[in-house]
Amino acid sequence: MELVFGKWVFAFSLSCWLIFSVALSVEGLHGDAKVRGVNLGGWLVIEGWIKPSLFDGIPNGDMLDGTQVQFKSVTLQKYVSAENGGGMGVSVDRDVAFSWETFTLWRVTESEFQFRTSQGQFLSCDGEGCSLSATAKSPSSPETFVIERNNNGRVHIKLTSGTYLQGTLANQLTADYPGVPGWDANAATFGMTIVANNLHGDYQLANGYGHNRAKEVLKRHRNSFITIEDFNFLYRHGINTVRIPVGWWIAYDPDPPAPFIGGTLEALDNAFFLGTVGLVFIAYSIMCIIDLHAAPGSQNGMEHSASRDGWTDWPTSDHVSQTLHVIDFLASRYALVVLYAKNPALLGIELLNEPSAATVPLDILVSYYKQGYQIVRKHSSTAYVIMCQRIGNADPLELYQANIGSHNIVVDLHYYNLFDLFFVNMSAMDNIQFIYRSREAQLQALNSANGPLVFIGESCF
Repeated sequence: MELVFGKWVFAFSLSCWLIFSVALSVEGLHGDAKVRGVNLGGWLVIEGWIKPSLFDGIPNGDMLDGTQVQFKSVTLQKYVSAENGGGMGVSVDRDVAFSWETFTLWRVTESEFQFRTSQGQFLSCDGEGCSLSATAKSPSSPETFVIERNNNGRVHIKLTSGTYLQGTLANQLTADYPGVPGWDANAATFGMTIVANNLHGDYQLANGYGHNRAKEVLKRHRNSFITIEDFNFLYRHGINTVRIPVGWWIAYDPDPPAPFIGGTLEALDNAFFLGTVGLVFIAYSIMCIIDLHAAPGSQNGMEHSASRDGWTDWPTSDHVSQTLHVIDFLASRYALVVLYAKNPALLGIELLNEPSAATVPLDILVSYYKQGYQIVRKHSSTAYVIMCQRIGNADPLELYQANIGSHNIVVDLHYYNLFDLFFVNMSAMDNIQFIYRSREAQLQALNSANGPLVFIGESCF
């Protein structure tokens, strides 16, 4: 599997593997000027599907941040609902559960939670005897509740002060159940359905374990998941480049904002120095592409963007500014390694992985990419600046024609056969042939436009 930078760069990724192929010369490379690389996914940015066992020790592990739940009163046989999806009151009057009846968990402890509505507000109660509302824009003590679970799927919900919630005959949810309920059919007992538990990223791991335990788990993972033996293996198989996904909190090591855990900077330093310094440089000569996989606020709501709950809050001025700071930190730190070694360690920086077309406006993204390009150029005249297309309903030409920068610019296209029903009955070889044959027309059209290089950074089948 081979990666080539040239008038177009073709990269192919299967699970954790990244492949490029190139026709023109790549700055900083010697010999045949070909880049052969793999993606070190699941190492410095956690994706639960890559190593599910990382989450095995979390208490109440099916109720992590971002888990979606529904509650049905046992006595009323009605679902708890945030009226209008949030911003109003809370009722217990729905026969069928849809979005208004679905709440997203913010985990405080293994038994304490906050409930976010489909419109983004939080359930709130101002004390014993209250009727719950869904009007709080951000959570604190009045928005924090305790869930007690039974092994038959039933739960009790109470205030942190101890008062239990109940569904009343007037179809309200109130904090005034007298005493301690049993698990029989009573007004304080609800059936809880876990609708989705799809997020298993850095936020879920760190907040699920708590800081001290998460630090132990991640330290062990980072030290063992990728080792010097892996670099030896890559070298023996003709690999000269690794693409390393990182999260925004790397710029704040060793004490990043909670709940994120420090240590990724040390690991990334080791990757660079394993690839470029002394006898290891002579033996392996490994280059790096740094990929900002997780931006502050999340650029796509997915676990690999370290989203807390599936929401995309990145396209705000504060988060964009913070992200540019991270790019400046990375470029300034590793451009020095390029200058130090004869062969550059920093091949390129991907400014943002998979921004969502549904929630990230193009004008904001283009502005960010232009500023990111200038920042990288401030520190390096040769590092490739890689811009990922928006995922979802977006035309890759929108970036290709955006005039981001003057040289060593790459547009990263992601093709996911995996999620398209058209490919369900295809074999692996059929998928590969489709990529080589049917994708070729679009790639050739982009190549003929005399613009940035084209890079297929991920393609899953």
